[in-house]
Amino acid sequence: MANTPQAKKRIRRNERRAVVNGNRIGRIRTFVKKVESALDAGDKEAATAALASAQPEMARGVAKGVLHKNTASRKFSRLTKRLAALG
Repeated sequence: MANTPQAKKRIRRNERRAVVNGNRIGRIRTFVKKVESALDAGDKEAATAALASAQPEMARGVAKGVLHKNTASRKFSRLTKRLAALG
């Protein structure tokens, strides 16, 4: 267990940040799932719109530090590739 006041404060801060970061990751996953469901349904217009809204969310996740830059890039690339294969 933490002994110093600073260590105790870091534990409290880390718990709060974990909740915020978890919500951010969940939001990104929701946007990605919307793209994937539209791709699975074969709806190109919906998939294009969903991908256009998912890309800024992933970029925001990178900026906030919850996603690695290459992870977001890889996910966006794979979704774009699936969208191009649809048409």
